[in-house]
Amino acid sequence: MKVWAKVLAAVEAHGRCALVSVVKTEGSAPRDAGARMVVTPAGFHGTIGGGTLEWRAIALAQAQFVSGASVRLSTHALGPELGQCCGGRMQLAIESFDQTAVAAIRELAKREAEGRFSIRGRIQGLDIIETFGESPRRLYLFGAGHVGRALVLALAPLPFDVFWIDPRPAAFPAAMPGNVTPIEALHPVSELRNAPAGSLVYIMSHSHALDLAIADAALRSPEIAHVGLIGSATKRARFEKRLREAGVAEDRIASLICPIGVPGIASKEPAAIAAATAAQALVLDEKLKADIDRTPHHRDSGDMERGARA
Repeated sequence: MKVWAKVLAAVEAHGRCALVSVVKTEGSAPRDAGARMVVTPAGFHGTIGGGTLEWRAIALAQAQFVSGASVRLSTHALGPELGQCCGGRMQLAIESFDQTAVAAIRELAKREAEGRFSIRGRIQGLDIIETFGESPRRLYLFGAGHVGRALVLALAPLPFDVFWIDPRPAAFPAAMPGNVTPIEALHPVSELRNAPAGSLVYIMSHSHALDLAIADAALRSPEIAHVGLIGSATKRARFEKRLREAGVAEDRIASLICPIGVPGIASKEPAAIAAATAAQALVLDEKLKADIDRTPHHRDSGDMERGARA
């Protein structure tokens, strides 16, 4: 969720809103530090974990923004205080905003739209580093058939920047999710030339020959982290043989994901395949992020600065 875009829209529409942020957790908690929820007079966006804590936070936020701009810090014991089974503790920051903060909010929204950034000391009374903005993983989806269309819908609310590629005229639907870029490419394989590091590729075109050409190119690219190919074990065996004959590295051939999707879902309905594949893409994304976090001296890709409360 683009937090500051939501805050800006709420203040411009209603004159006030509140931002609820999880700033610290201890023990078992439904969300980690950095989870946020924007509360407006008309409702709320995002979640800090649901349940009693969230409803209490919404009530506190709504009461707070009526009184104007302010900051409130509170710590909640989920078990003893709220009767939630998690049993941990969560510290929340509730910031209320009014029209006096529009200029500062607009600047934060602008930076958020440009990508991820980190800021320290923004919330009065807290010396923490906050990160805003999104850095979705690039996912190349080849094929606009039944499964491709279902997968695009399954990926719509997830953290992926989907490049949807098909060479056939009029293959794409008239409307599609905002995280999707449709590409009618006469030479689909060439779309992988500028793939960013850590990209995912899923192949489900209308042609097995085209599938093979895309798989060959994707497996040879050091920027492509994982390659998924729709099909059976038989299709995989045939592709492995042809890829080996073409000189693709053995370890990359072994890494090919085929069949696609998390195990345990036997249905061949397009929506079921899409759900299993979207879940698999999430697993791969989280593993790649964890690998980066374990890298020595890793730093967030966004810039970090000290800041005052908006």
